[in-house]
Amino acid sequence: MKNTLYIILPVVILSVLVTSCGYKEGDGHSHGEVVQTEVKQEAPHEKVEEAMLTAQQFEALKMEIGTIKSRQMSGYVEANGTLEVPPQSEAAITSVIGANVVSIEVIEGDKVNKGQVVAYLSHPNIIMKQTDYLNANSNSNFLKKNYERQQKLYEAGVGSGANFQKAEAEYEVSKALVSGMAAQLQLLNINAASIRNGTIAQRVALRSPIEGYVQKVEVKTGQYVEPQTELFEIVDTHHVHADLMVFEKDVYKVKKGQRVIFNVESVPDDELTAEIYSVSKTFEDNPKAVHVHAEIENKKGNLIPGMYIQGKIQIDNAETTALPESAIIKEGDRFYVFSVEKENEDWSFKPVEVILGVKDDTWVTVKFVKEIDANTKFAYNNAYYLIAEMKKGEAGHDH
Repeated sequence: MKNTLYIILPVVILSVLVTSCGYKEGDGHSHGEVVQTEVKQEAPHEKVEEAMLTAQQFEALKMEIGTIKSRQMSGYVEANGTLEVPPQSEAAITSVIGANVVSIEVIEGDKVNKGQVVAYLSHPNIIMKQTDYLNANSNSNFLKKNYERQQKLYEAGVGSGANFQKAEAEYEVSKALVSGMAAQLQLLNINAASIRNGTIAQRVALRSPIEGYVQKVEVKTGQYVEPQTELFEIVDTHHVHADLMVFEKDVYKVKKGQRVIFNVESVPDDELTAEIYSVSKTFEDNPKAVHVHAEIENKKGNLIPGMYIQGKIQIDNAETTALPESAIIKEGDRFYVFSVEKENEDWSFKPVEVILGVKDDTWVTVKFVKEIDANTKFAYNNAYYLIAEMKKGEAGHDH
């Protein structure tokens, strides 16, 4: 009996040990192999580093490709301002005498020529000035005849020298008075010769001193206006220019002859260009900036003084490698462009890291992190679409 007990005990212990190790009858593996099978994990998927486009996709997206080429690029200073005209292109029309407005001949926005009538004024004072001129002229004619008579008597030796001198002085004073009154009438646009012929004007015309457009009408029919009150404002927009404000920190970069690119609301889809012809030598107090005046080169649309503009002043030119803005994509804190290779009928686009430089219009200076072959072609557009396709490819590999 003792021998039987000693034989059974090891078999029971062995059975317990095998069962605890996960052994299954007929699996054909040792204990070590079973453990290795249980801890084995699936290998990580490789990250997709390209976007593939079919020939149809390539055509539909109108992809533009090409090698990197050198381009003249400019740095710039941002500056905002307004459209303005020089002082000689603006005119304020006033009356030189207190009078009532009897007729207004224009409205705001009308084009007027130099000398064109914009309104008519009337007042008893205007009639009085004409009658005063007539009286002064008649008196001057009388004094002229008296002067001529005294001159003949004096030259014949029968007249007094004192009488001749007095007649001469009175006549000269009368001539000056008549000339002065005629000049006043001329300011009122009244012809003195017409008055001498017996025509008294009941109203006087206000005329535009320049060609341009009526910007303001600040008077009503029947209104009495004081002398020197501004009634109309005329602006000649032929000489409208860009008036930009450049802040103190950028003033040293700006000079005459530099090019300006800017936008206005009246021409939203086009960029206008101008050339700086004057840089102010004094600072405005608020903000601390100087005025920069630039002549517009490609005037188009309805450019009105006072319109707000946003501009960029090009400050330097250098030849460097650049790509269109649409070729560049930002991922995190890095920037990429896409190299291009054709694989059979399909197209392969791979991201290449770059460092950005200055921006000039829609072009951006780029510097490659790693050296590239000069014949490498790059996508010039649709960078956002390509990065989306690449991410879609990565998602397709996940399980």
